[in-house]
Amino acid sequence: MAIRPAVPDDVPALARVHVRAWQAAYTGLVPQEFLDAMDPAEREPRWRQRLDEFPPPGAVLVWTEGTVPPAGFVAVMPSRDPDADPETGEVGAIYLLPSFQGRGVGRELMAAAVEHLTAAGFRQATLWVLASNVRARRFYEAAGWRPDGMSKVDDLRGFPLEEVRYRRTLTGSQGLRPTAP
Repeated sequence: MAIRPAVPDDVPALARVHVRAWQAAYTGLVPQEFLDAMDPAEREPRWRQRLDEFPPPGAVLVWTEGTVPPAGFVAVMPSRDPDADPETGEVGAIYLLPSFQGRGVGRELMAAAVEHLTAAGFRQATLWVLASNVRARRFYEAAGWRPDGMSKVDDLRGFPLEEVRYRRTLTGSQGLRPTAP
């Protein structure tokens, strides 16, 4: 198993992971009609564009096992939040195929994300999660992330999704270990 930067040949796998993870993780949290209509082939052009336009120090890191296409990914970047300072990075997405969940792959991807952001010089990191996604929130909290009191409603897909922001400190070698609450 390895974690490496995504390459253009990974686009079909990125789209597949993205769609299948959404369909598994968000059942009951977003409208089922939306999940049912998701198609990896329709997401490929967006992923191709993202990889072409993703500027350093941002990265899309993929988890692979042998010659099997990537089964998970994490996207990291400078924070997109209007209240963020230049020393704040962001985990923009982390997704796994459902069959790889619960096997430690998510922890490996999150550790790689934190390591990448720390190496890029960020001192803080944030991420957004659906307020109703209890499983994801437990995962982030186990990795040292904590809600920072910010919330928003994302309605870009035609329905409202309430999200809460999580934050953690990144400092030197401490960046790979959970921080105290």
